[in-house]
Amino acid sequence: MSALTSNKSVLSWIDEKVELVKPDKIVWIDGSQEQIEELRATACSTGELIKLNQELLPDCYLHRTAVNDVARVEGRTFICANSKEEAGPTNNWMDPAEAYEMLYDIARDSYKGRTMYVIPYSMGPVGSPFAKVGIELTDSIYVVLNMVIMTRVGKDVLEVLGDSNDWVRGLHCRCDIDEEKRYICQFPQDNTIISVNSGYGGNVLLGKKCFALRIASYQGWKEGWQAEHMLILGIQNPEGEVKYICAAFPSACGKTNLAMLIPPEIYAEKGYKVWCVGDDISWIRKGPDGRLYAINPENGFFGVAPGTNEKSNPNALASTKKGTIFTNVAHNLDNNTVWWEGLDKNPPANAVEWKGNPWNGQESEEKGAHPNSRFTAPAVNCPCLSSEFENPNGVPISAIVFGGRRAKLAPLVYQSRDWNHGVFVGSIMASETTAAAAGAVGVVRRDPMAMLPFCGYNMADYWQHWIDIGADLDPEKAPKIFNVNWFRKDDEGNFMWPGFGDNLRVLDWIIDRCEGKVDAKSTEIGYIPYAEDINIEGLEGEVSIDSLNSILEVEKELWQEDAKGIEEFYAKFGDKIPPVLAAELETLKKNVQ
Repeated sequence: MSALTSNKSVLSWIDEKVELVKPDKIVWIDGSQEQIEELRATACSTGELIKLNQELLPDCYLHRTAVNDVARVEGRTFICANSKEEAGPTNNWMDPAEAYEMLYDIARDSYKGRTMYVIPYSMGPVGSPFAKVGIELTDSIYVVLNMVIMTRVGKDVLEVLGDSNDWVRGLHCRCDIDEEKRYICQFPQDNTIISVNSGYGGNVLLGKKCFALRIASYQGWKEGWQAEHMLILGIQNPEGEVKYICAAFPSACGKTNLAMLIPPEIYAEKGYKVWCVGDDISWIRKGPDGRLYAINPENGFFGVAPGTNEKSNPNALASTKKGTIFTNVAHNLDNNTVWWEGLDKNPPANAVEWKGNPWNGQESEEKGAHPNSRFTAPAVNCPCLSSEFENPNGVPISAIVFGGRRAKLAPLVYQSRDWNHGVFVGSIMASETTAAAAGAVGVVRRDPMAMLPFCGYNMADYWQHWIDIGADLDPEKAPKIFNVNWFRKDDEGNFMWPGFGDNLRVLDWIIDRCEGKVDAKSTEIGYIPYAEDINIEGLEGEVSIDSLNSILEVEKELWQEDAKGIEEFYAKFGDKIPPVLAAELETLKKNVQ
């Protein structure tokens, strides 16, 4: 098949890689339906995919990864910047020259007997001023079909690229799926990603975290924009006005549920609607009017299946009903569909579990689906997808929200005093470990801006970049910055806030603050709501003004303790900590004395 471009930088790079990995043949992915159908059929014939019940789940397929290859591997993920200091203390670093040599030794001849697929893809709507182009080489049809869902793939991407050299190079080699030789390496200064010995989504769909966050955060630093691990949602009020919020949460904090939030009944009846622009990643830049605008650079959802159901997230579940690839879930043989823990109360008796063994869900102690099993679903399937999803210029951002899981420390919501204080609030973000994470429960894990595993350069420089972005904004037009905590507990260990759809009540207050419609109370840590300003209509018996007051309380002793933890965390960065943040920490310490 002949090349789909005459771009010299693309063709010479591909020639080099062909020489290295020695494929039997080369197939360019043009994005056509015919080609996609052909690839699906090939994958089904080799067992790489299982075709599901086409009446119940049209165009849906099941895939199983190797048992040793089921999640992102942070310990095998490297930022190969020019120096260790550039990568910073929170990233694994490898010298670029050594990394290339090692990776090329592993990849050499690994495509013998295999096909090389060339995937030209756009992160963001094709031709958008925000968009960036990538080319991924892979020997996996599973990767091709996932990238077709998660990004915009095809000839038009190469037309937009033209002769430019501004594109991200991605080489994926399955090799032997050997976990001892598994590496996911980002070379920020070369716009390059190399992934070897994995077949799992987060390690091999190179447009996902590798490009959209690790490489793009570095590009944004150099080019004056931001790549953030944030959902984007729009809240439409009864008058039809829509305001947009970007929000960052560490994992297990309900990010996807918030992105696809269903308004509580009393809000729905009044005509409120919530629109999803993105559930995971935001690329943010200043628009011609001086406000910050965001796009979701992805085209699909790579969601965790277990726990997704009609009650917890009906919109996410609806998104999986067609054109979806399921990975490492249980296969119900009675009707050729899929099942996972938390989908419903009736596990199938005649099934195959995620490792490929016969499984009786009615009797077995073993799980049918892997806890990190996934669905790759087209965004267009989502019932609450925003009409602005394809807008090449993005949506204007009114508020930025940070959040974590804290049993006692953080109030339900508070607002930063100004932009720089907001950067401080994002930099100290943390979650207490739940039983889901290995190790002790209740340990505080700092995850600044939810970017700890995804920042492609030194995090202290990243914080300074945030400060610089703010300095360039008119304070009247800059988004206001907030922190939320849906997970505050009372002394008996019960959650004090109902969460899920009722989180809209807090977002509603946030929008009111952005519009100057409500006042707030100044505290040691920032501005908190007056309890009367949070709408608890319809929550009788669950939340009262008294309980709301206690969930908004700032307990100084706990903050004194937390300040020590922040100091320890900041110490990792030595004298690279931006002076602004060091000063904010001193202010906090003084305030809570």
